[in-house]
Amino acid sequence: MLNRIANKFSKFVERYLPDAFVIAVLMTLFVLLIGFFMNPMEPKTLFTSFGNGFWAYLAFTMQMVLLLMTGMALASVPVIQRLLTALASKAKTANQAYVLTFLVASAAYYINWGLAVVVGAIIAREVGKRNKKAHFPLLVASAYTPTVLYTAGFSSSIGLTVATEGHFLEGVMGVIPTSQTIFHPGTFIILLTLLITVPLFIVLMAPKKDIISYNPPILKNARTPENETNSSSPALRLENTPILGMIIGAIGIIYIVIEFVGGRDLDLNIINLIFLSLGLFLHRSLGQYAKAFKEAAGAISPIILQFPFYAGIIAVLGSSGIAESIINGMASIANEQTFSVFSYWTAGLVNILAPSGGGQWVLQGPLQVPAGMQLGVDPAVTAMAVGWGDAWTNLIQPFWALPILSVVGLHIRHIMGYCILLSIWVGIVTTILLFFVY
Repeated sequence: MLNRIANKFSKFVERYLPDAFVIAVLMTLFVLLIGFFMNPMEPKTLFTSFGNGFWAYLAFTMQMVLLLMTGMALASVPVIQRLLTALASKAKTANQAYVLTFLVASAAYYINWGLAVVVGAIIAREVGKRNKKAHFPLLVASAYTPTVLYTAGFSSSIGLTVATEGHFLEGVMGVIPTSQTIFHPGTFIILLTLLITVPLFIVLMAPKKDIISYNPPILKNARTPENETNSSSPALRLENTPILGMIIGAIGIIYIVIEFVGGRDLDLNIINLIFLSLGLFLHRSLGQYAKAFKEAAGAISPIILQFPFYAGIIAVLGSSGIAESIINGMASIANEQTFSVFSYWTAGLVNILAPSGGGQWVLQGPLQVPAGMQLGVDPAVTAMAVGWGDAWTNLIQPFWALPILSVVGLHIRHIMGYCILLSIWVGIVTTILLFFVY
């Protein structure tokens, strides 16, 4: 039955879901309209907050862009690509293909969601090449669905933010070590439960007919490395030697080791430097790394285009009182036992309008943390509840699916039907567990 529901729902979504940029613009207009009705005498304030907010998160945007690009460049290292190709050959049936794709992408999302974008795309593509009985849109959905797990991993925006000295809420909640957030036992329980149940749900959704198998795009302007590396000019020899990349990568790695020995915790900046240094060290040359970085930039261009719009939305949500009304409304009916669940639901709702874990924390944290502390809720629990809620509705907010779709050549409407159904399951499981694990 789930198979038939998924098939019909997917076809319905394919027909009616617009492009992600269109959704971003519609969201902007929707929030401005709601803000106007809530504050009919202050339209100037709404437009001013939108315009100011449009550029308010440029530093954070750069951190996020680098997180994606360094992760994607690392995933394109030949040894990693060969490993993924070898893994793809292990899936002999369609069901094995879905489960393998999900688990490999989950491991990558746990390490770094920028890395996971390309790892997920490559594993879905390679599995699709070898298994024509697998429905390729569902394979890609399987590669994207582990986005719900990233908040438990090494690139958790909120978990790393609150662990960073000088973060904007330090005066309220202090610096929260990752042992109380992403490495908390409750986080591992939710993570393992989703790792077990979500692939089973995917298998139950798999179509039995009308299979769309992988159809590789025609490669244009293919590079010919032998022509690029055989030149004897000094300039090209510098570009193609592996020595420079290994030296500068090793310098970064040494700095990272020194920082960790000195007691530094994980944060966005150190994660970015880890993946930048490893990418430089493992690529065959600086020229190859620059090309990988350039290709990554093309894949994330929709994010660069759309993030300022969502930053503007975040500002309007704050200035108009919309976010405060949502958060205070849920907090008013919560108690110490249910606050984490209401924080999770609130974060899921806000994330649909403002799909950025860090940006959402800037909006939601100053309201959510004090409300929780008044009820006796540990700020670390509030942070993780908001993080899980942010990750949950990534499945139905198309923004973060754009890079992987760019790599595999699909449109958001091809996978969104499956993602929406999966979001329902993830929401039920996580809601129940939040009552008990923190």
